[in-house]
Amino acid sequence: MNPRQLKTFLAVIRHENLTRAAAEVNLAQSSLSDQIQALEEELGAELFLRSRQGVVATPAGAVLKAYAEEILALNEEAKAAISAAAGNAEQSVTLGTLETIAAERLAPWLSLFRKKNPDVGLKIKIGNSGELLAQLQHGSIDVAFTFDRGQQDERFMTRRICSEPLVLIAGGDSQARPPASLAALSTVPFVATETGCVYRHLFDTAFAEAQIAAPSIVTEADSIATIVRLVASGAGFGLVPRLAVGPAATRGNIVELPWPGKPPAASLVMMWRRRRVQPPVLTHLLQSASEEFSPFRPADVHLRHAG
Repeated sequence: MNPRQLKTFLAVIRHENLTRAAAEVNLAQSSLSDQIQALEEELGAELFLRSRQGVVATPAGAVLKAYAEEILALNEEAKAAISAAAGNAEQSVTLGTLETIAAERLAPWLSLFRKKNPDVGLKIKIGNSGELLAQLQHGSIDVAFTFDRGQQDERFMTRRICSEPLVLIAGGDSQARPPASLAALSTVPFVATETGCVYRHLFDTAFAEAQIAAPSIVTEADSIATIVRLVASGAGFGLVPRLAVGPAATRGNIVELPWPGKPPAASLVMMWRRRRVQPPVLTHLLQSASEEFSPFRPADVHLRHAG
């Protein structure tokens, strides 16, 4: 197994389509098929089931996926460690984060970090929680800034930065009354993120722990900014990070309603891959984040309270 074969194998896993996988790795489809066939012959197992609908991994292929990701990550780690030891390490870091965190939390800090470290190149990739974890696994990002969902993975280090409260919002012209209980709140329409997003997870958990049926989700959106705008237009209620509602609150487009019980909150964390030798530039950035974020607190946004 060589790295090129494993990269080709993982491309097929991601796309479940030989044509799209070949385009990703810049190979003719016949060359891609030859690489997969050679890998199957070496391992003595069929890795994919092929049909007119595409290709899917066999049980053997599913097992290889985890090892392939580990092997390629270790390969890149070794290259970085050797470059650092030889004094040739690239001075760049790729960060992955959620859109809201990037705009409201990372932007001020990264601007300051860049001024203090003008020789360090920074790249930012925006994605949802699942995408960030996958990118961290196969090494396309060096560190992820996201919200903690309590999932443990020994491959990664996790450091808590701060706690971000979620707030219940309604349209500013809706004349909404403060809910008396979670049961009362369960009868109103909501605009929420898709299942799998950390905000949706916290939303569903709040009702599940109280053994109350979750409210009806009338609209799903993958952008917190879009959810805030939909709530402001009267589409329903929303549960969003407080840091995302400042401009709408200032305009009076939304109101914050008291959450019945303890308001949900999410821990903002940074995650990075465990390595035998950590790249010096990443170590420096992690240290800077720990120092600069420590005084950060939830955005001091004073919403107009209803009731």
